[in-house]
Amino acid sequence: MSDLEIARAAVLQPIEKIAEKIGLNAEKLECYGKYKAKINVDGSAARSGKLILVTAVSPTPAGEGKTTTSVGLADALNRLGHKTIVALREPSLGPCFGIKGGAAGGGYAQVVPMEDINLHFTGDFHAITSAHNLLSAMLDNHLHFGNALRLDTRRITWGRVLDLNDRSLRKIVSGLGGQVNGVPRETNFDITVASEIMAVFCLSNSLAEVKERIGRIIIAYTAEGEPVTAAQLKCHGAAAALLKDALKPNLVQTLEGNPAFVHGGPFANIAHGCNSVLATKAALQSADYAVTEAGFGADLGAEKFFDIKCRHAGLKPNAAVIVATVRALKYHGGMDLKELTQPDTEALKKGFANLQKHIENVQSFGVPLTVAVNAFPSDTDDETHYIIQRCGELGVKASKAQHWAKGGAGAEELAKSVVEAADNDGSNFRFLYPDSMPLLQKTETIAKQIYGADGISADTKTLDKFDALEKLGFGHLPVCMAKTQYSFSADASLRNRPVDFTVPIRDVKVSAGAGFVVVLTGDVMTMPGLSRSPAAERIDVDEHGQITGLF
Repeated sequence: MSDLEIARAAVLQPIEKIAEKIGLNAEKLECYGKYKAKINVDGSAARSGKLILVTAVSPTPAGEGKTTTSVGLADALNRLGHKTIVALREPSLGPCFGIKGGAAGGGYAQVVPMEDINLHFTGDFHAITSAHNLLSAMLDNHLHFGNALRLDTRRITWGRVLDLNDRSLRKIVSGLGGQVNGVPRETNFDITVASEIMAVFCLSNSLAEVKERIGRIIIAYTAEGEPVTAAQLKCHGAAAALLKDALKPNLVQTLEGNPAFVHGGPFANIAHGCNSVLATKAALQSADYAVTEAGFGADLGAEKFFDIKCRHAGLKPNAAVIVATVRALKYHGGMDLKELTQPDTEALKKGFANLQKHIENVQSFGVPLTVAVNAFPSDTDDETHYIIQRCGELGVKASKAQHWAKGGAGAEELAKSVVEAADNDGSNFRFLYPDSMPLLQKTETIAKQIYGADGISADTKTLDKFDALEKLGFGHLPVCMAKTQYSFSADASLRNRPVDFTVPIRDVKVSAGAGFVVVLTGDVMTMPGLSRSPAAERIDVDEHGQITGLF
């Protein structure tokens, strides 16, 4: 059966029953139909649970199953008697209708109702889109009525967003049609998950903090190079008002009737790639274990989870899981995508270097870890055993995980390893760099220690931008690297664990509201395009409202 057919065959429990399992009464719930609800939480309340991060090897076109593993692990922990909540990102409509498809897990390790979560859900992304575009409209309105803040129209940094893939909107000219229609200028659209409003939303502890952070967003610069913020446009309050309800985390359930928080979803390239701080903290308040994930491989997702999310939110992870697959490591070992179902010991041995580097990186943060070998039907016992044995030689326990086919029962061995790692008080969590380190040095530290690069390269213009941000008072912020997810390098074609390379820095900008500096390497796409045969061609709905082809 397809993922959608499996999800549709499940017998869901009323969302009130799910809430009862974690001590949430009716006063804490705002139901959106029978099977989903928003919850009222206090971001400053005490947290007693243990935090488990699920990350992965460098992504491949074959898919690694990080979300599926997160859900399967949470179900397995609950089966073993540990009250556990999984906290995930919300899917974007762009990938759903583009290439990737849905993002609510897979097989028998899913969060449901699957169609709702992958489509409009509770409207959070629409609210974020509206808040972002309100600021855009206010900016253009300010230009139309005289530009009292003296914005340099050549240095406006705030475009518009849409939660769909649409390449024709990447670069546009707005304000055409004469004086009554505004000031003509070049601008752009990004996908909603790349909006700084999304990052603000996911890093805030309260509505008051959302408003304050939005007010700090830099929307343009004057001709003299002075930043102009959203607060100066006097629209941060209205933008925050649009997010009032969206800020409350969403409660749904896994196929096995366990609680799941699905909330927020920033890009793991241009932003930090983690679900909301509020949802993570709510899980830690309500459960023994909170299982969460970070986008892409550990070089992007885990590093940003540790250095950005944990730094801003005061979180301390107790353990981490690195998801690997036989076919991913064979791909990194040089095999062609079409051949991955065929045994190839040499490719697997070569590709193990990718997993080993991710293991070393997570260990450098002082976090105990275990490896989940996410099983696929084409895997052989010898291939799986090889990965487990090699991990053991590195002092890391690895487990074969079969949650896709068997649900929580297939991940119980993994769950036991996670409990052992999280409960031995071995976490000595530390950041990769201190706040006081200069921005350029932070960037070089990430490139050398996490990517394995020899160093970084940048032209004089880019280096001057680093200096300018330091002088503007942003030097204390963490760095968010915008880099391809497919390689440790900035070149997507360099698989496995490349050596003898530098990371070229092409630009740097500040996300002052989110609270990090974005360093751009290579060509990072913030408005994807649809493929020649997008997933939307295969999605349909019948006269009874039954959706097909979603995943």
